[in-house]
Amino acid sequence: MPEKLDNITIIMEFLLMGFPEDWMLQRLYAALFFLTYLMALTGNLLTVTLTTIDLHLHAPMYFFLKNLSLIDISFISVTVPKSILNSLSHSISFLGCASQIFLFLFFGSTEYALLVVMSYDCYAAICHPLRYETIMNRGSCVQVVTASWRICLWVHPCSSFCGPNIVHRFFCDIPSLLTLACPREQILEYAFITANFSFAFSCFLFMIASYVHIFSAVLRIPSAQGRCKTVSTCMPHLTVMTLFLFSGIVTYLGTNYKPASSLNLFMSVLYSVLPPSLNPVIYSLRNRDMKAALGKLLGGKMLLKM
Repeated sequence: MPEKLDNITIIMEFLLMGFPEDWMLQRLYAALFFLTYLMALTGNLLTVTLTTIDLHLHAPMYFFLKNLSLIDISFISVTVPKSILNSLSHSISFLGCASQIFLFLFFGSTEYALLVVMSYDCYAAICHPLRYETIMNRGSCVQVVTASWRICLWVHPCSSFCGPNIVHRFFCDIPSLLTLACPREQILEYAFITANFSFAFSCFLFMIASYVHIFSAVLRIPSAQGRCKTVSTCMPHLTVMTLFLFSGIVTYLGTNYKPASSLNLFMSVLYSVLPPSLNPVIYSLRNRDMKAALGKLLGGKMLLKM
């Protein structure tokens, strides 16, 4: 609820209007969000369980995959549970909105950093197979994962808002709140966003350089079967990275944040819900070791029941 004090607009809460106004559609979207959330939790928790209890999955790639699943669980938990509650009550406090933005950026940037690290892991495995265990030893893996968790693309919070308190999303995000900020605040925010984008783009160039070396090494493999097998090991990471980047770019560059529309809702879901839900499916369905570990886990449970 906005209050004016000395020509400064103080907003105590925001109204999240990302869902349609129709009561039945709101309940339908809430049910779909709940099912998607359960699917994401189940898939990612299963990945964490398999990569923890199966000794064959204690390689660096699966260590990174386990951390990716933990990030995905946190990432989707920041927005979806609250959005389900907001289908009944559309309001969110200023502190709740600020916390949601901070956590969303923290886990999103951590996932991005970890995906960049995983591209380097692919590079080390394919371009330096004889030195791979030395390069990606346990100590190095723990250090780079710790660094990924510590990375957060900081965005200075807006201190005052001159617009209405209506956010046309089902959760708080930076672009939608920038439209509500005072002009002087917007300049500062855009400066921070530009700095963060420059850092993110540098990481993207590092990942591109890794894959240039990877595909250069693949082209030097004499047999077509060997080339296909080598490329297939990178495909899950490439798919996950493409989904993560594509959903974010399309959302932030191709959407108008002011009108409430089904397109805005779809775009919000595209980059906040879809990647955490599909990541375990992409890795598990294409990975024979993961499927074998799942088979042993289910087989062991069946034997215990018998």
